[in-house]
Amino acid sequence: MKTIRAHLEKLTAVKRRKHHPLVHKIHKKYGISRKTLFYVKEYGPHANVSKTIIKESIKILLLGSIISSLGGLTFEYIKTVFISIIPLVILWPVLNDMIGDYGMIISSRFSTMLHEGKANKKWWKTKELRTLFTQILIVSLSTAVISSTIALAISSFSDYTLNTTIAYKIFLISVIDTVILVSALFLIAIHEGLHYYREKEDPNNFLIPITTSIADFGNMVLLSILVLLFF
Repeated sequence: MKTIRAHLEKLTAVKRRKHHPLVHKIHKKYGISRKTLFYVKEYGPHANVSKTIIKESIKILLLGSIISSLGGLTFEYIKTVFISIIPLVILWPVLNDMIGDYGMIISSRFSTMLHEGKANKKWWKTKELRTLFTQILIVSLSTAVISSTIALAISSFSDYTLNTTIAYKIFLISVIDTVILVSALFLIAIHEGLHYYREKEDPNNFLIPITTSIADFGNMVLLSILVLLFF
């Protein structure tokens, strides 16, 4: 009678991205999670993990780089106005990095939920997903307000003329930018995550490059629009 080790060794020899009844057999006999067995099969000793991740991610990374670069072109149209608003100059890299980080958190957490079977087509009914969105939104808004306050405090030490109206606009721009982009990244991560999961791919290899590049591009475009609207 084959031991669990022998079964797992046989499973690692199965060709990647190919369904095999052995997964079901091991799952039923030893109670091992199907998702754990998926990783054993896809990323076992026979597989070059680094090569696999690079191969699956390279196209997305290249596309993401192009998208991020295009976002910089939008600043060309508002650079004169933008650089004259010192608090925004200070705040922009903070918002850019912060929103990209939230994109990575959303992507990794949702990928985990998919592998654990906690999310499906009716994702809006998933309690953990709703909780995640609420937590990310609260934290992102809090950090946006704190970052805006620090940016205004720093700019007050320069020769920049700061008044209540400008401070209000800076806070409003920061909050609107954060809410729209975090919500958009959440929906994009869910849509693309479900797509790649159905294709029997690991969503982790795709979602983070997608969300971070969209965060960079979206932040530049949205800030440009908001600056034109408010200033």
